[in-house]
Amino acid sequence: MHRTCDCCAQTGLRLGRRHLLFGAAGVLAATALPSGGAQAASPVAKTQLSPADALRLMKDGNENFRNEAPSLAANGRERRLELARGQAPFCVLVGCSDSRVSPEILFGRGLGELFIVRNAGNTVDTAALGSIEYAVGVLGVPLVIVLGHQSCGAVAAAVDVVQTNATFPGVIGEMVQPIVPAVLEAKAQGGDLLEASVRSNARRVAKRLTTQSLVIKDALNAGTVKVVGARYGLSDGHVEWMEDI
Repeated sequence: MHRTCDCCAQTGLRLGRRHLLFGAAGVLAATALPSGGAQAASPVAKTQLSPADALRLMKDGNENFRNEAPSLAANGRERRLELARGQAPFCVLVGCSDSRVSPEILFGRGLGELFIVRNAGNTVDTAALGSIEYAVGVLGVPLVIVLGHQSCGAVAAAVDVVQTNATFPGVIGEMVQPIVPAVLEAKAQGGDLLEASVRSNARRVAKRLTTQSLVIKDALNAGTVKVVGARYGLSDGHVEWMEDI
């Protein structure tokens, strides 16, 4: 029986993460524009909400959250059975991994309504971009929100890189590098650097989606999707919207 040598095994482990990152995104991007439809990926009817209607639902949901209105989100047995046949979300939420920023709660949404992509600093790498393209291109999602938040740790780390040339263990430094341009942009504007950087980062990521993704650009040209930036306040629960992307 053939045995893999230790050297080969270690090499495979090193390469596995990179292959998973780019391979998964490639599969999703390829699926986004299938020649024969996407019945297997989306066996139920897509949402009929317009981009404007979808954004209004998210705004209303945040207002209800702030006012502590009773949640009307559908999360029960009937909803679970309905979703077992397929999904038809109406919003892609690109957010931060921060435990205080749970999208369904902040916007009062239920199962199957939000297609969520989360990582520290709400940045978009290849895998995240492929996921967003899948939601827009295959599932027909009409709204993409890039949500930054008050006192974001990943953005604060990027601020430290700019101000003190800080270093971090592991790959944390690599993770915050894409945020550094947002910090430099905010620094040139003056004011509270961290909060300005949070807004700048959300806006830049949203803008990048509209310019670097052919799937999203096609949907924008067709008027079937809207991309906005946003900033969530931890202390007051308010979402500030940046729609002029």
